[in-house]
Amino acid sequence: MKDIVAIGELLVDLTQTGVNQLGVGQYAANPGGAPANPGGAPANLAVAASRLGAQTAFVGKVGRDAFGNYLRCVLNENHVDTTGLLTDEREHTTLAVVSVDETGERSFTFYRDPSADVNLNAREIPENLLKNTRVLHFGSVSLTAEPARSATLYAAKKARENGCLVSYDPNYRSSLWGSPEEAIREMKDALPLCDILKISDEELPLLTGTDDPVEGSRVLAGLGIRLIFITLGANGAFFRLGEETGSVPGIKVRVGDTNGAGDTFFGAALSKLVKEDLDKLTLKRVEEIAAFANKAASITTSRHGAIPAMPRLEEVGIRN
Repeated sequence: MKDIVAIGELLVDLTQTGVNQLGVGQYAANPGGAPANPGGAPANLAVAASRLGAQTAFVGKVGRDAFGNYLRCVLNENHVDTTGLLTDEREHTTLAVVSVDETGERSFTFYRDPSADVNLNAREIPENLLKNTRVLHFGSVSLTAEPARSATLYAAKKARENGCLVSYDPNYRSSLWGSPEEAIREMKDALPLCDILKISDEELPLLTGTDDPVEGSRVLAGLGIRLIFITLGANGAFFRLGEETGSVPGIKVRVGDTNGAGDTFFGAALSKLVKEDLDKLTLKRVEEIAAFANKAASITTSRHGAIPAMPRLEEVGIRN
């Protein structure tokens, strides 16, 4: 039995680390998933949760290339089960070039059309992983193209049929969609499939029509989503459990870059939630979990890269 099975994209972030004496940008090949601010990449989340004590697995595709081999090794080194990580014989592993400005904010260029992760189809998903997990997690990047879209939705529906909880992060990357209208439609269509949602303050108005966390989370809860986290960047996080809401403040850190912060937050939260009964969860307990997740994300933000920056349990220092 796994705590979390994550399905979706797995890629290498070619992240800018600085410039040389001639002003030419220098990049490091960091393992990660499609980055966002906050993130949401399933592979990142699987590693974050694993480092914080959860038993995780990943389902997706990489190419038969050096980057694909590297990513498989990274997941294995972080004790993420790679039974469901397939190798595509035709397409290469996906790349994202991440450029960072002087404030730590990022811009992205994706090399993904075509690529291995898009080629995952429903027939290739190990059914035993969908039966033997507490949480099935997915993000919206795998909804951008077929056959990965159908495979991802199949996995979420099948997991629910099997009595698993489903978590979703509708991380929005405009360059991966044909149009904003398509992105909003597809991201919204997946919302009723999930029990637990993590969304950023930037994505909230796209999916609810409001930037107010109270009203926006009320709209989302009306779709049947039982627990909602809204990440607020440096201002912490807001959460809703049924009719009750709360928040935790941000933690000031010296920013390395924000890559993987959202993935760490949600992975940390899920690493705790898998030990809880969602029907008996209290707002006080959600606050404790959000504080733990916020601390973990702040550590990631203080470093560089996505997966390499994610903390282990002893680093977070909150024992709850």
